[in-house]
Amino acid sequence: MSEVPEPVTLNERLTLDMKAAMKNKEKDRLTVIRRLRSSVKNEEIELRRPLNEDEALSVVVKEYKQQQDSLAEFQQAGREDLVEKVQMEIAILKDYLPAPLSEDELRKMVQEAVEQIGATSKADMKKVMTLLMPQVKGRADGKTVNRLVQESLQ
Repeated sequence: MSEVPEPVTLNERLTLDMKAAMKNKEKDRLTVIRRLRSSVKNEEIELRRPLNEDEALSVVVKEYKQQQDSLAEFQQAGREDLVEKVQMEIAILKDYLPAPLSEDELRKMVQEAVEQIGATSKADMKKVMTLLMPQVKGRADGKTVNRLVQESLQ
């Protein structure tokens, strides 16, 4: 009978992936993973305690968003050399994010949240967003969620 492996935390996965990247001489992947581990460690130092999974995921989401912003700036500036590098880094970071939600899945979640709260107008938007955002963390863009909530409250 084989043992079922325990779920690996994000920190453990980063460590394992870093070792694999070193072993396989994947310099770019190793650089991204080290930067991500460093960001997690900095957050732990700031909070003076180890991060839970949600907090570690928040660090990954933050790094991902920063890279997305950099990509847009480099594309606007016509820096194709940097665009390729950032796109590669974004692809590596995506490996550490949960699977994104489809717009249909998001619409369903928005509808459930609206019904749960009993929201009827845009005045209830903050309540709906407060309920939804923790549920979609790392799986959906806040702007998209905001748009769908607005549409459902018209």
